[in-house]
Amino acid sequence: MSIMTESRVGTGAVTATSVLTPTYEGDFVLDEHLLLESGRTLAGVTLHYAVYGKLNSARDNAVLVCHALSGSALVGSWWPELFAPGAVLSLHRDFVICINMLGSCYGSTGPGSVDPETGNIYGPDFPLVSIRDNVRAQARLLDSLGIRKLRLVLGGSIGGMQALEWAIHDPERVERAAIIGVAPVSAMGLALNHLQRQAIQHDPEWAGGHYLPQRPPRRGLSLARQIGMLSYKSATLFDERYGRRPNRNGEDPWGLDNLGGGLIGGRFDIAGYLDTQGERFNERFDANAYLAILRTMDTWDPLHGALSPAEVFGRIRARLSFVGISSDWLFPARDVREFAYTIRAAGVQADYREMTSDHGHDAFLAEQAELVRLLQ
Repeated sequence: MSIMTESRVGTGAVTATSVLTPTYEGDFVLDEHLLLESGRTLAGVTLHYAVYGKLNSARDNAVLVCHALSGSALVGSWWPELFAPGAVLSLHRDFVICINMLGSCYGSTGPGSVDPETGNIYGPDFPLVSIRDNVRAQARLLDSLGIRKLRLVLGGSIGGMQALEWAIHDPERVERAAIIGVAPVSAMGLALNHLQRQAIQHDPEWAGGHYLPQRPPRRGLSLARQIGMLSYKSATLFDERYGRRPNRNGEDPWGLDNLGGGLIGGRFDIAGYLDTQGERFNERFDANAYLAILRTMDTWDPLHGALSPAEVFGRIRARLSFVGISSDWLFPARDVREFAYTIRAAGVQADYREMTSDHGHDAFLAEQAELVRLLQ
C-alpha cells in the first residue's frame, strides 16, 4: 500500500504579499516500482507535496500547481500573489496541491536519495526521469486522495511542461490548464543547458557525480546557475539595473589587480550580481539534482515518436491558456505562440496571451500581479 507521512500542518490568513503556510505537507510513497520511459525503474518512489485549503466533499475543487526547475512544493512561498483575494487561487474555494518533481533535492526521490535496492545513494546512477514519468507518478498521489477532477493545472517553465503533459496524459481529469512561458526547448536553450552541465562536470569536486555532501562542486554549480540567470533575465533589465557601473562594493574594473596584473581586475556590477546569485544557489540546491532536472527539461517533446500532432494533442479535452513573455529569450514568446497554435490546429480549445515585461523568463515569478490579470 502507498504510504503518506505528515511533516507539517498549518493555517494562515492570506494577504497579497504574505507567505502562506501549507495546510498539510508530507510524503507519499508509491507502493509499486515506477517504470520509466527510459526503460529503468525506480523503487520506493517518494513524492514530497504540500496542500493549501481543504478538499470538498465532492472532491472536485482541486488545483494542481507544478513548480519550475529549482522550485519546491511550497507554492505559497514562491507564488503568494496567486492566492491574493480575487486572484487565481483561493484557500476558501480551492484545494491547492503542489508536488516536488522527481530528481529534485526538496524531498522527492532524486540523485541524493538512497536506492532501496542497493542501499547506496543514487548519485550519477539516478536514471533519466521524463516529464511524463513525473505526471504518471503524480497521478498515483492524486488517486490516493480520491481526486478524479482537477479544476485547473498550471505552471511556469518546466512546470508548464507538466501542466500540458497532464492535459495529454489524463484528459478526463483536467478541466483547464495554464501553460506559462514554455515550449519544447529550442536549440539555444539546449546550448545553454549544455554549458550549465559542463560547468558542473568540469569542477574537480564533482568527482564523476560521486561527491560527498560536505564537498559538493560549489564552483561548478555556481557557474551553472550564473549561466542560467542570463537566460532567465533580459538585456533590457540588466542594462537598467546594472549598466556598465562598477561593482557596488567599490571594485574598479579599470584598475590593476592586487599583484599589478591586468588580466582580471575589478568586477562590473553585473558580475557581482551573478557571483552573488551563484553563491546563494549553492546554499539551497544540489548539483546532481540540477543535472537531473535539466535533462528532464531538455528531453521533453510531446511529439517525440508520434505520427502527427493530432495523434497526441487530439486527446486533450481541457481548455488551455498559453502565456508567452515578451522579453523571454529562453522560451521566446513567438515559440510559445506557435506552439499554442499548433495545438489549437489539432482541435483543442487553446488561447494565447502575452505578458509585456522586461523581466525576461522570470516574469511569471517577478510580476505576479500581471500574471494574475492575464489568467483571469
